[in-house]
Amino acid sequence: MLRYRADIKTLLFVATYFVLVAVQWAYAPRALWLAIPLLATTCVFSFLGAVATHNAVHCPVFRRRWMNRAFQIALTLTYGHPVSAYVPGHNLSHHKYTQSRRDVMRTTKVRYRWNLLNGLFFMSRVVRDILPADMRYFKAMYRRNPPWFRQMLLESAVFLGAMGALLALDWQKFLLYVLIPHQYAAWGIVTMNYLQHDGCDEDSEYNHSRNFVGRLVNWWTYNNGFHSIHHMEPGLHWSLLPAAHARRVAPFIHPGLDQPSLLAYLFRSFVWPGKRLRYDGAPVVLPPEEPDEEWIPGPKETPSDVSLGAIAPG
Repeated sequence: MLRYRADIKTLLFVATYFVLVAVQWAYAPRALWLAIPLLATTCVFSFLGAVATHNAVHCPVFRRRWMNRAFQIALTLTYGHPVSAYVPGHNLSHHKYTQSRRDVMRTTKVRYRWNLLNGLFFMSRVVRDILPADMRYFKAMYRRNPPWFRQMLLESAVFLGAMGALLALDWQKFLLYVLIPHQYAAWGIVTMNYLQHDGCDEDSEYNHSRNFVGRLVNWWTYNNGFHSIHHMEPGLHWSLLPAAHARRVAPFIHPGLDQPSLLAYLFRSFVWPGKRLRYDGAPVVLPPEEPDEEWIPGPKETPSDVSLGAIAPG
């Protein structure tokens, strides 16, 4: 039923998240030496659920549509947001109009002098633009793509129902084992956009994205570190990204955009020296701060015209 055998890992990671939540909910460990690592691991696997969501809205996991729809419901519960709602801001705004005023997630929206604050508060800055735009998109799709709209409503209903039930069962466990991991996952997946695009050249054929090419981080994150080739071919399955990057990107990209270590990059960018730099080492020069331009497809555009690999049912 899987389109690619590599997605056995996706299914195992998603199952691991649910097992972690169930075990902690049932036993509520009190010993800090056990409780803290378990909670941290749950946060990581919730974030990996968000990464799997990112992959799923670009490239279907299963051959049959009903299975993809059901899997989107499962993914919704892993990171705390309807999967279909990931499509507009990410696929249709960010991918199509990267770093322009039509990209609601452009990194130039954060302008703190201390770069660590840019990384920490990037999500809180862009989310206030993402949510209103998403609502306008939902309203447009109500008439133009009813199957997609119904799927989004189904995911939302299941999510809200499940969260409400867990909250009623035990609000303390809900906050600790469900809400905190979900918040971390949402923060992590949005913040990756800052790491992968800030200081890059959106007008360049190859230098528009930063890559983290270390084997360990890419094993855990479904090769999400290979971001340039993902923007060049969004529908390419994650298991094929390393080979495609080596063939189509690595020979042409600026070497500063192929980072061998994510942790080393985080330390340099946010701790020491902690400067906001372009990929070529020059300081980032921010453009004038301007409002977003409308990116929602017009009445004559169908979702397939602008989907960039999205599998929103329709």
